[in-house]
Amino acid sequence: MLEPELEAVTDEILATIAREVPDYARPLEGSFGHGVRTGVTEALHQFVELIRSPSGSRGPGREVYVALGGGELRQGRTLDALQSAYRVGARVAWRRLAEAARRAELDPELLSLLAESIFAYIEELSADSVQGYAEARALQEDERRRRRRELVAALLRDPPVDELDLRAAAGAAGWRLPRSAAALACGEDRLNRLSTRLPADSMAAVLEGNGCAIVPDPEGPGRRAELDRALAGGGAALGPAGPPAALADSWALARAALRAVDAGAIAADGGPVRVDEVLTPLLLFENRGLLTRIRDRRLAPLHELTPKARRRMEQTALAYVQHGGNAAAVARALGVHAQTARYRLVRLRELLGQELDAPDTRFELELALRARVLGRASPS
Repeated sequence: MLEPELEAVTDEILATIAREVPDYARPLEGSFGHGVRTGVTEALHQFVELIRSPSGSRGPGREVYVALGGGELRQGRTLDALQSAYRVGARVAWRRLAEAARRAELDPELLSLLAESIFAYIEELSADSVQGYAEARALQEDERRRRRRELVAALLRDPPVDELDLRAAAGAAGWRLPRSAAALACGEDRLNRLSTRLPADSMAAVLEGNGCAIVPDPEGPGRRAELDRALAGGGAALGPAGPPAALADSWALARAALRAVDAGAIAADGGPVRVDEVLTPLLLFENRGLLTRIRDRRLAPLHELTPKARRRMEQTALAYVQHGGNAAAVARALGVHAQTARYRLVRLRELLGQELDAPDTRFELELALRARVLGRASPS
């Protein structure tokens, strides 16, 4: 009884959708027109088949509505228009099929069951499209994440990637290449949480077992406070800002600073460690082997002292090189009487000799002593 009505019902549904759903108010041509017509035709035929065989399945026809949902996402639309089209279709189908049923003098109970079945069926189609939309969005997000991972790797490559290739990769990833940016390093396990709190134009990915984020314009107005809030709690290091071509160096320094933080060589103080603010301790941490050799060479004369006397002479030597040998300044730095400071300086010269006056010796001595104070070198 219903099958002879399907062609006319299809035409009326398509006309009503074009009239009442603004997003579909255009000629049913090309892939768009084919998709809409296929969706309406398939829906009506599937419905009649389910009446004929209620225990049967909808079969592969279900994929039509999954695909319609995915197509809406790819067209940049929400599901609102498609859901409206389903409601229009259900209303028109019910009116036309109910007319046919009344002409056939169908039992009122069957008419009620038909109405219930039409609207329940439309809910199924709608659910299929919701699933298709969600699946397409997940694939789109996976693709976006993949492209962004590739872009992060390209930005941090050494030697740098050609600028034209970099701009093409940034465009494919939907990211605007900034004039200035810095690399941020954190633990891989912290990246997901931190990335949701970073500025919206940041880009994050796991790289070489570390969490990495590219932060545009970290020195811009208000950005420092924004990053401090986002990275509160420590455990992150921010490399120097510079043009995209310098991001590989920024990343290398950020990773080095993070290693120093993890080793306890640099204090995080509850916020991000900025490489430009910890250059000296980072230099000492990253060159521990060389510093150990310098220390062993320059501080060897102090090895025979007792631990307490050695610490006292090391403090005196550091104050001496920092204050150009000025006894009064040394006394103030050490918090001792000037006479005590002069006595210690005499003793220091006895131990280290005339080399104490050589600029290179003083430079190496300060490196060794700073490393000792900061805990960068192994104990004697």
